[in-house]
Amino acid sequence: MPSLRYIRLIYVRVSLIAFVIFIGSLPVASQAAPKSVQERLGYPALARLLILHADDLGMNHSVNRATSEALEHHWITSASILVPCPWFLEAANFAKTHPDADLGIHQALTSEWTTFRWGPVTSKDQVPSLLDAQGYLPSDTPEVASKAKSDEVERELRAQIERARNLSVNVSHLDSHMVALFQTPELFSTYQKLGASFRVPILAARVGSDHAVPASVKMASDEVLIERVIEMSPGVDAKDWLAWYEKQLSPLGPGVYEVILHLAYDDDEMRGATFDHPDWGSAWRQHDLDMVKSPEFQKFLKDQGFILVGWKDVAKALPKNYGSTQ
Repeated sequence: MPSLRYIRLIYVRVSLIAFVIFIGSLPVASQAAPKSVQERLGYPALARLLILHADDLGMNHSVNRATSEALEHHWITSASILVPCPWFLEAANFAKTHPDADLGIHQALTSEWTTFRWGPVTSKDQVPSLLDAQGYLPSDTPEVASKAKSDEVERELRAQIERARNLSVNVSHLDSHMVALFQTPELFSTYQKLGASFRVPILAARVGSDHAVPASVKMASDEVLIERVIEMSPGVDAKDWLAWYEKQLSPLGPGVYEVILHLAYDDDEMRGATFDHPDWGSAWRQHDLDMVKSPEFQKFLKDQGFILVGWKDVAKALPKNYGSTQ
């Protein structure tokens, strides 16, 4: 007959095995949570990282002058280039003489101004579904969503990236002009494919409206680097410009955010290009420029503890196998 000591030893061993089995059966959620983007970049979990970004570099000389000045003075941390536009070469020359500038490609399928238009980079006979009745890129996104064929979209957007790279632009990321690539799952999938193909991040946010990953599309969580995009909509009075940005930024929690700005000088060139578009037009862009370079805004960011970063920095948080299957 086993001794009492032996029975106790067996009991302890059985209990230990049962405990190990119980721990192993606990839900995965009880284990350590994945690191946030800011943690993957080496910042504390509670850090708030901010990209100050300007769209439309290459559109015209006024935009180029304001945006290049903002990059040189570090009023902004990144910008993206409209490759099909008339003043693209000036933007490319800036990139060549400023190789450390954080510059992405503002992937364009639209040409929104009334008398200041542009067409595709690709030969028009190769992308007929991307053209409007006048032979330009359409003025708004619904026409793109209803007419554009996926193979032609990819051909044109790939050509835009390659033209920029061939002219010494160190492409840091991709984003979407007028969020055209967010309009259908097919367009967004092409956007994803190009990012992976060139192994650069794409602008897509976890939450929000225009720039959030579409619900109908699958995107790996560790490839979504931005929590939310902050972009002004029409209806803000000029005197309230700075206050609007402060109101949007103050309550943000930990994470990585992007503010999209539209910079230019309110000069004759810009007024002519945008004469019937007060929204995002000449005066609008001057307000954005005045705001982002103001000591008041810079003090606000410092007081709030925001850490300013660019897309080159944020790209380091992408998974190591990103784009490896393309």
